[in-house]
Amino acid sequence: MENNRLTDAQTIVAHDPHDERHYGAVTQPIYQNSLFTFNSYDRFLEAMQDEIGTSIYTRGTNPTVKELEHRLAKLEGGEEARCFASGMAAISASILSAVGAGDHIVCVNEAYGPAVQFMGTYLTRFQIETTFVDGTDLGAIEAAIRENTKLIYLESPTSLFFSILDIPAIVGVAKRIGARTIIDNTWATPCYQRPLEMGVDLVVHSLTKYIGGHSDALGGAVIGRSEFMKPLIKGEFMLLGGIMTPANANLMMRGLRTLPLRMEKYQQQGLEVASWLEKHPRVTKMNHPGLPSHPHYELAAKLMSGTGSLFSFETTVPIETMRRWAERLRYFRIGVSWGGYESLVTVHPVPRSRPGPARTLVRLYIGLESVDDIILDLQEAFAGIEA
Repeated sequence: MENNRLTDAQTIVAHDPHDERHYGAVTQPIYQNSLFTFNSYDRFLEAMQDEIGTSIYTRGTNPTVKELEHRLAKLEGGEEARCFASGMAAISASILSAVGAGDHIVCVNEAYGPAVQFMGTYLTRFQIETTFVDGTDLGAIEAAIRENTKLIYLESPTSLFFSILDIPAIVGVAKRIGARTIIDNTWATPCYQRPLEMGVDLVVHSLTKYIGGHSDALGGAVIGRSEFMKPLIKGEFMLLGGIMTPANANLMMRGLRTLPLRMEKYQQQGLEVASWLEKHPRVTKMNHPGLPSHPHYELAAKLMSGTGSLFSFETTVPIETMRRWAERLRYFRIGVSWGGYESLVTVHPVPRSRPGPARTLVRLYIGLESVDDIILDLQEAFAGIEA
């Protein structure tokens, strides 16, 4: 990351002006209430004219949540942000804000599984069709476009295989046909990738991951320009009700304070472990966009200023053997929701649609344990299955 951008991010998340409203409290209090009342009926009627911007009912606007939204918008470079109860709530709301009955979506085929299910299965009941394509193939994206295509949904790097998409080029295609673009930026975070600066319309995050950072709170966010955010806020946000609670917003703000510092550590540890694994004889392929061997390494370096610590590798060792390998690991827990301090592992079959012989895919998340301990752990687990 460029030093000036890192400094800016650190200041945005760490610095608060003196808060006279709350007796100089260093951390804004949790407004753990559902209702806000008024001392006059005139003031109440005035507030009702600005239901989005005024604290009336926590389903709409809550001061604790609003502070997190303000900070996220500033960090991502957007005009407005709204927080949701989960990453999936943010994803589904953003998609619904962009399409209606009879519309068509183009989505990358390696996107987050529940997002793929939402578009590919759930939305069909509303006559909304989705075509899934290889997001690294601009020609495939263009070939999938129809007259009624209203949205191109992106994720970069992609889930499991960590492919890098040419975001500016895809945005150019979308603008040419008048379609909206939405991208999941959870992996890179605003610290390492700035999709709004590349012309993307809306950015979504699972705040549960890196931003929350402690594996103790669920949340999601949608961030973008006001012209796209205002209809979403008045529509999907207010009407579907998938809001973030004030207590969770407080936990997310705690995680946000240290995000730039943690991302530096995650990048360092992830690259070190991935570089070690790449040399292991049982590893046939590494899927980490920060390694020069990655097929999209140059594009990743162009679009991102750093990398995270979630990646995968492929091996010809049978899947059941690799699951026993995962059980041997001492410093890795078996689990799916990454982004906290703890290292994680999951084992998957490589889809038969991908070229090459049958292979096993291992996804690793490198946490904040000693990198020497992590590498020794991996080494001993490999030795165990060899024995």
